[in-house]
Amino acid sequence: MTRLHVPVPLRWSDLDAYQHVNNVAMLRLLEDARITAFWRHPEAVDGEEWPTAVLDTGPHATSHTLVAGQQIEYLRPLAFSRTPVRVEMWIGAIGGASLEVCYEVHDGVPGGFDRTGPASGGKAYVKAATTIVVVDAAMGAPRRIADVERAAWEAYLEDPVAFRRRG
Repeated sequence: MTRLHVPVPLRWSDLDAYQHVNNVAMLRLLEDARITAFWRHPEAVDGEEWPTAVLDTGPHATSHTLVAGQQIEYLRPLAFSRTPVRVEMWIGAIGGASLEVCYEVHDGVPGGFDRTGPASGGKAYVKAATTIVVVDAAMGAPRRIADVERAAWEAYLEDPVAFRRRG
């Protein structure tokens, strides 16, 4: 399957007293990757846009994306690195007005990496999933996912994240 590979730089402020990325900061890193991957960027030049970046942003956007739920599993501590981490993203499910965005956080690659590609198969620091609802900005209510959005996202559809079971 093909995944998005989004580079996300770490900040000193992401670290906690134990010198690894704090749990709340990790959710912000996932948010940074999600914004990069799904929101259109007006400053992007032809060919630099992410293939999944089909949502407009800003005060004049006709749609908003709201987080309906999140689940995250911390698998091992992530220490600071000057090399951006690689957030591998895919879509676990596409519904009528919502989608499940899945993530794994991996070491970055000095010098960069391709924006899309197969799962790295490496040992992840985190695995997570976010349920996003697409909302009509004027109505404040969920709206159906448009055909152009669905077409852009279906190429990245694969099985959702498998979390450990808790009793």
